[in-house]
Amino acid sequence: MSSTKLANTFRSLKYRNFKLYFAGQSISLIGTWMQRMAVSWLVYDVTHSALLLGLVTFAGQVPSLLLGPYGGIISDRHSRYKILLITQIASMVQAALLTIMILGGFYSSTGVIILSALLGCINAFDIPSRQSLMIELIEDKENLPNAIALNSSMVNLARLIGPTVAGVLIAWVGEGMCFLINTLTFVAVISSLLLMKIKPRTIIKKDKNVWKGLVEGYRYLKTKPDLSLMIMLMACISFAVMPYITLLPIFAKDIFHGDAKTLSWLEASAGLGALGGAIYLAGAQKIKNLSKTVIFAIFTFTASLLFFSYTPWIPLALLFLIGTGIGQMIQISGSNSFIQTHVDDEMRGRVISYFAMAFQGMMPIGSFIAGFSANHIGAQLTMLIMSVIGLSTATVFFFLLKKVRLKIVQRERIGIRTNPGFNLHTEL
Repeated sequence: MSSTKLANTFRSLKYRNFKLYFAGQSISLIGTWMQRMAVSWLVYDVTHSALLLGLVTFAGQVPSLLLGPYGGIISDRHSRYKILLITQIASMVQAALLTIMILGGFYSSTGVIILSALLGCINAFDIPSRQSLMIELIEDKENLPNAIALNSSMVNLARLIGPTVAGVLIAWVGEGMCFLINTLTFVAVISSLLLMKIKPRTIIKKDKNVWKGLVEGYRYLKTKPDLSLMIMLMACISFAVMPYITLLPIFAKDIFHGDAKTLSWLEASAGLGALGGAIYLAGAQKIKNLSKTVIFAIFTFTASLLFFSYTPWIPLALLFLIGTGIGQMIQISGSNSFIQTHVDDEMRGRVISYFAMAFQGMMPIGSFIAGFSANHIGAQLTMLIMSVIGLSTATVFFFLLKKVRLKIVQRERIGIRTNPGFNLHTEL
């Protein structure tokens, strides 16, 4: 890679606040992925119940469905920086409680479910504020897609490193050490936030209750069919396909007859592919027709998962998971970039909260159903069905988005004919 291309790929790091954010999150997210894998392995290893595995995931993510829009309104009406600082401290406390429970020898499935639900409630406020804050960390909005892609690269590098380290630690000293390390890594992100210098944004105080704000966000989305479709697409894929991650402990233990290290290989392979997808997006100056890129990414994601579901040879399975990670990350990051660059700033938090609700909120329902299904018809057949649904969804939304794009182009042509100064963004 030439020095010019390398500088272009990392161009958002020239902003001090984003650089601090990037450094702190890079450390903290390794701990986060260690904890996620350790929780999944611990629950399935102790209970050997696919249903309970799905229930823990459900408890950890369903608060985003219930509280996500509320979190978005809070993000629009208050300092996103202060909200993020509070949620990171709260997440550290949650990790500390989990550490005490496991290292103290007090394992309880009920306790894990309660603490997972607590983290889900924290994330319902953390995610809209984190995503909305991104535009305040960089000075040039043109670099926002690059910042989002770099953020995704950071997340997936952590997704690659975290499970790998967790697999070794679980085999060596047990799951509790993963939770302790995660607790300590929050010091990095909290410190980076405290070192930032963010200019307070102007917040227009409105004498409206929270639920009226939700209705405002909904009405706004009704006027933006491109944004609405992208959010609905995310909801469908999050519900039907993304819960595959819940089933990986079953594949590691029962299909490939392995241990925690086997699960770490599976998680890390998906992380490696996702990292590649994020780096591709970070290096791209501008992707024409981003919605089409998202659709083809879903085809890659679901087709790779379909082949993985019945692959008996683990090296080939790892290869398919790399393809799964590539497609999944381009879809997530591409959808996020599309929404962030098309939404009006005063509605940003609310729209992102709907996006987070679609992304994080639908997944727990799908995870619970996937766990229930795997308990009755097996993990492999369940994953095969999920993949087929994902392929069908991508096909339907390809034509829906194409139809919306044609309507926008027609409106632009009419606008140009009637008003030479008319300018409507047509990149869908």
